[in-house]
Amino acid sequence: MAVMQISFFSKCMKREVTFNALLPLDQAAEESPDSKENTKGLKSLYLLHGYCGSHTDWLSYSRIRELSDRHHVAVFMPAGENKFYLDNEEREEWLGEYIGRELVQFTRRMFPISTEREDTFIGGLSMGGYGAIRNGLKYADHFGGIIALSSALLPYSLPDMRPDVHNGIASYDYYKSVFGDLDLVLGSDKDPEELIRCLKTEEVDIPRIYLACGTEDFLLHVNQRLHQFLLSEDVDHTYVETSGAHTWDFWNEYIADALKWAIETRNESAVS
Repeated sequence: MAVMQISFFSKCMKREVTFNALLPLDQAAEESPDSKENTKGLKSLYLLHGYCGSHTDWLSYSRIRELSDRHHVAVFMPAGENKFYLDNEEREEWLGEYIGRELVQFTRRMFPISTEREDTFIGGLSMGGYGAIRNGLKYADHFGGIIALSSALLPYSLPDMRPDVHNGIASYDYYKSVFGDLDLVLGSDKDPEELIRCLKTEEVDIPRIYLACGTEDFLLHVNQRLHQFLLSEDVDHTYVETSGAHTWDFWNEYIADALKWAIETRNESAVS
């Protein structure tokens, strides 16, 4: 297992960015040089942290290193900088495009990973769960699966916010700086439902989606709402709602379940 921290100049962000990487290369080294798996490359997961976190969170607080090794999946962990993995047109910082396109292209050039969509996943928790859904759908040509844990699906609630209001996490002005005009979020490319509609209209394959949220989580209602929308649109997804709160205990359990789901459903797709 190789554990690395990589920095490079991002054209999307117009500055140097840093991400952590896990490369389970030990198994690959033991395989026959001409084996199909060795030729094809590792599966990959782009794993996003939550609000007030950093690119070190998953390595520090979760069992992702063990899971990366067990499932033979390369894991790349970038920084979201409390910006919900969205582009900011005014500052010309294209964080969403960096996550959904540039980082994928960079890691495919640098590491022995598969370039196939069905071998490429994006996931995250809370703010990162939203970022995984938004960018997994926005850049659906790159991702075959989306893993979203306790997702902060704020587009559902932001239009109801008013100036000079603080919701206990951040202020109206903060959300406006990240999402733009809050009255226009729904129906935009920041709205997962709108992205789903666009993919269906364009007849583009929608990535398979895994959603999980605890029944004691303050974000449960918005996760239930997305689940109901996906059901109404007949979108292939797995939804898990079980006892748990907005904690690493929950995320540790369900990142393991989600990775197992990702590998198994990918293998089923390959067979069919």
